[in-house]
Amino acid sequence: MSVADIKKNTDQRMQKSIETLKADLGKVRTGRAHTGILDHVMVDYYGSPTNITQVANVTLIDARTIGVQPWEKKMLSTIEKAIRDSDLGLNPSSQGDMIRVPTPPLTEERRKEMVKLVKTEGEGAKIAIRNIRRDANESLKKMLKEKECSEDDERRSQDDIQKLTDKFVAEVDKLLADKEKEVLTV
Repeated sequence: MSVADIKKNTDQRMQKSIETLKADLGKVRTGRAHTGILDHVMVDYYGSPTNITQVANVTLIDARTIGVQPWEKKMLSTIEKAIRDSDLGLNPSSQGDMIRVPTPPLTEERRKEMVKLVKTEGEGAKIAIRNIRRDANESLKKMLKEKECSEDDERRSQDDIQKLTDKFVAEVDKLLADKEKEVLTV
């Protein structure tokens, strides 16, 4: 493995940490409705637990309401029950062959809890990025010890990896600030 390979691998792993953080932040509920809220709801579809998106069309009706249109009419009550029984605190209601799921506005206390959750997710991402930096630096030291690179190359590469780390930590901070603003916006 060369110095360039270590840098490239480090960059890719840090980028994956950012992608994971984005996915995790996407699951944090804000005051607005979004179809991703129901992604983890499982419905009993003829005896087997099935993701709600595989038995119904999930859309946004307006900023605070999600519409769920089952593909089979007899699934209406099953889907409604699955949403009600989920730990999301949602109260769906049937209207003809469609289920309306209003998302309740978040209380100030709940918003503050969400901000804490967002900060925890961000701290986890920063720790992951720092661990990746540590692994890269250890690989460089090992290469130096085995005389596969010069001390200058090792020092320069460590500086490059530190710059990479700083760049990704700044990106995490920006993502957290954006999500915090989004959660606190009433």
